[in-house]
Amino acid sequence: MSQRKYDIPIAIFSLALLVLFVVSFLLGRYPIHPMELGGMLLDSFLHLVERFVSVFHLQADLGIEPFWDPQTSAVFFSIRLPRVLLACLVGCCISTAGAAYQGVFQNPMAAPDILGASSGAAFGAALAILLGAASWGITGMAFVFSLVTVLLVMLVSRFARGSRVMTLILAGIMVSSLFSSGTSYIKLVADPNDQLPQITYWLMGSLTEAKLPDVGFACIPMLIGLVPLVLLRWRINILTLGDEEAASMGVDTRLVRTVVILCSTLVTAASVSVSGMIGWVGLVIPHLARRIVGNNYMKLLPLTMILGALFLLGVDDISRSLMAKEIPLGILTSLVGAPFFLYLLTRKEGF
Repeated sequence: MSQRKYDIPIAIFSLALLVLFVVSFLLGRYPIHPMELGGMLLDSFLHLVERFVSVFHLQADLGIEPFWDPQTSAVFFSIRLPRVLLACLVGCCISTAGAAYQGVFQNPMAAPDILGASSGAAFGAALAILLGAASWGITGMAFVFSLVTVLLVMLVSRFARGSRVMTLILAGIMVSSLFSSGTSYIKLVADPNDQLPQITYWLMGSLTEAKLPDVGFACIPMLIGLVPLVLLRWRINILTLGDEEAASMGVDTRLVRTVVILCSTLVTAASVSVSGMIGWVGLVIPHLARRIVGNNYMKLLPLTMILGALFLLGVDDISRSLMAKEIPLGILTSLVGAPFFLYLLTRKEGF
């Protein structure tokens, strides 16, 4: 595929994401007028400029007179803004992790929860809810247990015999099963009137409780994980050729695979900790990107990031606009992901 054919879909979907990003602020039970949205965005930008200028000991009054009411401002900054940002970040991270896993494991069925990150996060969140933790405690416990699960998987695989890739996958299945059992037990002993519904809703995935501190909490590990994945995408290309071929080209396959797995797990853990369990995104979106730009990770990974953000933002918009009661994201992503997966299984070209 020529460079221009690579760039056109990336430009088109980037523009679509930008449009949907702006439109998403207007959707919801409390309407925001486009003029009010433009005014609040401009006012926020001007205040940022003021802060930047103040660093140089200069003063400037660049803000505009508010023509929107305080309730509209509260809805925008406290509800819409963190939710829209998290939808983009989570969709981007989960789909990127899926593409990276599929590359390093050379397995089209690989998904972000392959090493137990999602199961660990579910156990941590359920335990935090059982202990009566606040929302930040639930997020923190989910993140910590997600990382602990993956570290445990990697420790088990280190002492196992056989193929490194295969032992990682098998260890992930085993440890995931253990933590899933722990989550089931917590649901069994949880208060059925208060704690159990909260645990169940979290496990279905939702951005209802998204707050700006959640965005700040998730952004740092997401960036730490995403930047190396983007920089290493040409090495992931080489890994897809096989270990022997990659080693003959001077690539340290073990080091690259370890870094990619750790970074992918980090962004998965950060995503699941703030959004709950959202399935299919990491499996479906990378395959959709492959259908558009092929298997070259130099273009596949950027497009996967854009499509992931676009997809989950669109699903979240539907979730909060379709019915009076919000539909959990996990349900909607499954409704889209399962039919697409059946299509992948039945098409003549295979995966």
